Amino acid sequence: MSKTKRIKVIELFAGVGGFRLGLEKANKESVKNKFDVVWSNQWEPSTKMQHASLVYEARFGASNHSNNDIAQVKTNDIPDHDMLVGGFPCQDYSVATTLKNSKGLQGKKGVLWWQIYRILEEKTNKPKYLFLENVDRLLKSPSTQRGRDFAIMLKSLDELGYAVEWRVINAADYGMPQRRRRVFILAYHKSTNIYKTFSKSNKEDWILNDGVLAESFPVQFDKSEATFVLNKDVKHISDNFNIGGKLSPFETNGVFINGDVFTMKTKSIYNGSYTHLKDILIKDKGVPEAYFISEDELHKWKYLKGAKSEVRETKEGFKYKYSEGSMVFPDALDNSSRTIITGEGGKSASRFKHVVKTKRGYRRLVPQELERLNMFPDNHTKLESITDTKRAFFMGNALVVGVIEKIGETLLKRIK
Repeated sequence: MSKTKRIKVIELFAGVGGFRLGLEKANKESVKNKFDVVWSNQWEPSTKMQHASLVYEARFGASNHSNNDIAQVKTNDIPDHDMLVGGFPCQDYSVATTLKNSKGLQGKKGVLWWQIYRILEEKTNKPKYLFLENVDRLLKSPSTQRGRDFAIMLKSLDELGYAVEWRVINAADYGMPQRRRRVFILAYHKSTNIYKTFSKSNKEDWILNDGVLAESFPVQFDKSEATFVLNKDVKHISDNFNIGGKLSPFETNGVFINGDVFTMKTKSIYNGSYTHLKDILIKDKGVPEAYFISEDELHKWKYLKGAKSEVRETKEGFKYKYSEGSMVFPDALDNSSRTIITGEGGKSASRFKHVVKTKRGYRRLVPQELERLNMFPDNHTKLESITDTKRAFFMGNALVVGVIEKIGETLLKRIK
């Protein structure tokens, strides 16, 4: 029997560990590869109490976990690894200047993409695989140069020897309990077998049939395919990409190798079962009274959720017409959930918080239910020092674990 191969992983911007949960669930006895997270980093710059890091350490242990600003962590202090994963923030990736002696790039200060780049660039033994997640806005930001930020990412990876495939995946399209659209990015170093297979493959076939993402989440062609070349350096792309363009050239699916981009819009193929909002609800008797909306408060929720067309006035006395459409109220139980946002917690009435109607009346979702919508274990974020509002915030920031698990399973089969 062949020996199990450890795929050493580092998890950046780890939050409460969604990536790690998905990768560990992908470890199956039948596959002779296994993900092993050897180092992780979680740092929240705007708060003294590092709540997410506390949860991460409580669930996975403090060993090999860093709770320091990643920009202050030296690359030599990060262990060599086979795969780098992370859900990094969507920021302005523009290149401010080149470093002295033209070695490497320097983006705007505080932009966390450049910390990923720095680790890749400085590591002698570069990770063979990258597995990243972001909001789908990444493909079309900033508004002044649609798609520029993603083009910068692609070209900087190209210069480090990586090929890339990406896909916008809505978890609910594949039976998962939440409508959450995110872009998932896989990159393969030129030293890997996946890269070599990728480089010989027809680009359309890779997107529709042969790629890791296609095997994990089947799709079919929808419309709007395009081919173009990123043949200038990253600084030139930063300054000149798609100036004045109203639309991003990047579609929901794509591949990038040796400077060539091929991208198309696809639609999902799925014939399995679906998980609906009603399937993740706990019994009313387990819901604290504070989560139920009183008759006195119900009108505020109905107003905020309802359609509006009214005149409003600013503090300076300027009057303007305000309009917005209605939202489903209460949330439909026989469908997948709407996207969880970071402001999901707290008692105050809100247009965007989930509200369900049960036998006991209208109520908000408890943290355990929010965890289930992201396919986390029950009470993963429950700690004595963590409020329910903070637990809801975690889930607004988190990813759907089931998506990571499926892609992870395919990766383990492909890695040789």
